[in-house]
Amino acid sequence: MKIRPVILCGGAGTRLWPNTKKNQAKQFIDFGGWTLFGKTLERVKNPLFDYPIISTNYKYIKDIKIILSKYKIKKYKIVLEPAKKNTGPAILSSALIKDIPEKQPLIFLSADHLIEKVNKFNVEINKSKKFLNEKNIFIFGIKPITPSDQFGYFITRKKNNLNSVTRFHEKPNKTKAKNIIKKGGYWNSGIFFLTKESLINNFKFYQKNIYQNTLMSVIKSKLKNNTYYLNKRAFIKNSSKSFDYAILEKTKDINAIKLNIPWSDLGSWKEILLTYYRNKAKYLKKKNIYYRPWGSYTNLYKGNKFLIKELVVKPKGVLSLQKHFYRSEHWVVTQGTPQITLNKKIFSIKPRETIFIPQGAVHRIQNPGNKIVKIMEAQLGTILKETDIVRFEDIYGRVN
Repeated sequence: MKIRPVILCGGAGTRLWPNTKKNQAKQFIDFGGWTLFGKTLERVKNPLFDYPIISTNYKYIKDIKIILSKYKIKKYKIVLEPAKKNTGPAILSSALIKDIPEKQPLIFLSADHLIEKVNKFNVEINKSKKFLNEKNIFIFGIKPITPSDQFGYFITRKKNNLNSVTRFHEKPNKTKAKNIIKKGGYWNSGIFFLTKESLINNFKFYQKNIYQNTLMSVIKSKLKNNTYYLNKRAFIKNSSKSFDYAILEKTKDINAIKLNIPWSDLGSWKEILLTYYRNKAKYLKKKNIYYRPWGSYTNLYKGNKFLIKELVVKPKGVLSLQKHFYRSEHWVVTQGTPQITLNKKIFSIKPRETIFIPQGAVHRIQNPGNKIVKIMEAQLGTILKETDIVRFEDIYGRVN
C-alpha cells in the first residue's frame, strides 16, 4: 500500500512578518520561481506516495489551488478547518476522511519546510514502513548543524534495532542545546509517520474528547470540489492542542528516523538567507552586481516586499554611516568578522551570526581585517531602492 502524504498548510508565518498581518504566509511566498508549498508537492509526486491530502483553512484555499494547478496535480483532497485548534485536531481530521484506508501509512508534512537530498529522505521513509504497527509513531530527526534555540530536540536509545525516543526537549536555550547535542540529540522536524489505525488508537486512548468531536465534524462534513468542509459546530468543541502535546508527550511508543540532510523550516530570515547563500549560483547574474568604493553588492532576488542581497566588503572597506526610512534589514555573516555600528553601539560579529537593523536605525559595516567580509542581507519594506539612504558619514565623500 502506498504512503499517504498529509500536508499541514494552515500556518501564518508570523515569525517572518512579526509586525503585520497583511503579508503572505511563508509557505506561499515566491522565493524565486518556487514556494515552500510547491517544493512539498514536488516531494510527494514520487511513486512512493498516494495522492495528497491538504489540511488548511478558508484563508489559503485560493493560494493552494493555484499552486496545485501549477504543479499539474489533479487528484487531491483538501480538508478545511472551520477554526484554528492547533495541529492535534488538524492531523486527526485529515486522517479520518473516508479516502484513507485504516491500515494505510500516513506521513504528515509541514508545507513550510525545505528539505534537500529528497531521495535520501524517501529511502529512509520506505525503509521504516515495515516497522509501522497499530500503535507506534515514527518522528523524523535532523542532525543539528549548530546549537539552536529555535527547534525542539529529542534523545534516543537503541531498542529492537530501532531508535526509541526517550526524552523531548522543547526549544532549549543555546547552552542547553549544546549539551543535548553532545548527548546525541537531534532536532525534532515535526514530521510524523504512522498508520491511520495507530493515529486513531492513540487519540482514542489519550484524547478521547478530541477524537469524538473531530470524528463528528468529519461525519457531518460536506464534500464539494475535492474539498471537505468540516462541521463547525462539532469541530469548535475541540480544545486547542498540538499533536506533540496531545499525543507525543503521552505515548511511550515513539521511534525516530535520524537524517543527516539539509533541512529548514525557514522560520527566520537567517535560514532563508543561508538557503540563498548555498544556492546563490542559481540566482547570480553579472548585470545585478554593483561595485562600490568599499566593495560590491549583488541583488540575488526581489520578492514581494523583500530583497535578497550579498554584500562583499573588501579589506579596510567601510560603508557609510546611514539609515533608511522605508525598510529594515536582516544580516547574516558568511565570511570574515565585520565591525558593526548600530545606533550608539559598536561590536563585531562572526560567521553564521545575525543582526537585525530596525527601520530608522543608524548603522554601518566596517571590515577592519585583511580578508574580505561577506554578508547576506534581506531588506524588508515598502521601498527597496538605493535612494532610501540617508548618509551621515562616509570616508569616500558620499554624504547626502
